[in-house]
Amino acid sequence: MGWISGIAIYFIIWWTSLFVILPLGQRSQVDADDVTLGTTHSAPAQHGMGWKLVQTTILAFAIFAAFYVVTQVYGLSPDDFPKIIPGT
Repeated sequence: MGWISGIAIYFIIWWTSLFVILPLGQRSQVDADDVTLGTTHSAPAQHGMGWKLVQTTILAFAIFAAFYVVTQVYGLSPDDFPKIIPGT
């Protein structure tokens, strides 16, 4: 795997991890009893985006490290698994 491919794979993993991390620990404005006029009641009371980005980066690094070890150190690829659908 080249370094450009590694960066591309890391970016995809990071972006997917962001959508996993975003809803964790969120409290809506109704839960916090602090509804701002002009916003929906289900909007988050505090987003904490900086901490979410740090959590996303840590999670993406762990997933990418596991991916790297499996594909580069152990040499496993999708071709190493038996075909599920015959004739493919």
